[in-house]
Amino acid sequence: MKELVEIQKKLVPEVLDLIQRRYFILRQVYLNEPIGRRALANLLGLSERTIRSEVEFLKNQELIDVQVSGMRINENGLEVLEKLKKLMDDIMGISQLEDTIREKLNIKKVIIVPGDSDEDKSVIKDIGKCTYKYLMGILKESVIIGVTGGNTMFEFAQCLPECKKEKNVLIVPARGGLGKEVEIQSNTIAATVAKKLCGNYRLLHVPDNVGKDILESLMSEPDINKTLEYIKNVDILIFGIGRAEEMAKRRKMEEDIIEYISSKGAVGEAFGHYFNRDGQTIYQTSTIGITVEDFKKIKDAIGIAGGTKKAEAIIAISKIKKDLVLITDQGAANKILELI
Repeated sequence: MKELVEIQKKLVPEVLDLIQRRYFILRQVYLNEPIGRRALANLLGLSERTIRSEVEFLKNQELIDVQVSGMRINENGLEVLEKLKKLMDDIMGISQLEDTIREKLNIKKVIIVPGDSDEDKSVIKDIGKCTYKYLMGILKESVIIGVTGGNTMFEFAQCLPECKKEKNVLIVPARGGLGKEVEIQSNTIAATVAKKLCGNYRLLHVPDNVGKDILESLMSEPDINKTLEYIKNVDILIFGIGRAEEMAKRRKMEEDIIEYISSKGAVGEAFGHYFNRDGQTIYQTSTIGITVEDFKKIKDAIGIAGGTKKAEAIIAISKIKKDLVLITDQGAANKILELI
């Protein structure tokens, strides 16, 4: 495949340019459907005239459906998009980048989507859809899936298609609630994922950041204790990777503590622990749910994060668990290479 791509680059580079343009048009329709021509042109930085011409071509090829509400990709288009992905990954160097990042971080697997979610928010949707695809490839009956909260996890939950057949899976929040944004809390995401997968779920009605005395008292409650048992036995964990300072502010931590963890070089946060670039714990909060020790034992852990700003946090988490699967974007990947 790579040899063919190199030959095409030399003999007919204009063909590759055209394929790449139509691939990105299909991809953006897929990520943002239903979408109008003007919005699509703005996303891709192309003229409306160019978009009009390409949309007409894709419509005639029966790859997209054009409706009053906007354009949508159809089954033929999805099939072509999937088949083109490998070729486009080779053309854009993503396949090589995945191998390089995996070797540099020394982890199990790396999946990279095009773009930088710090600059283009639709890239987060692509990360979510890739996460779903990977999950479906490893999902078995009678498993417990743990999910955390956060914006990237919210996009993952939203992009899941509605299932038609009930699955014998249990979805649990990996941690208690955090902050006032109910939509991105782990409880809400667990319920959404369970509904989309036609599975079951249990919720953890406990604030994530409480004092030790209150924490011990809550954990003795039968319903909470039962949920915690399931959480301790998670088979698959899907979790977002947070930046240390950002997560500290979301937790409404005291300014002196935020200054302390920053001064000690904390770059990432997970499961109530704040880590430096070497994966060493700088600060720990009282938390309920999955612990770092639990995390290390989980068979399938899938970390999802995108954007240049998340690079240091990703490096920190990769130091903790070597059989980690990372799903990220080009922005984060390129920054990781720069930092390492």
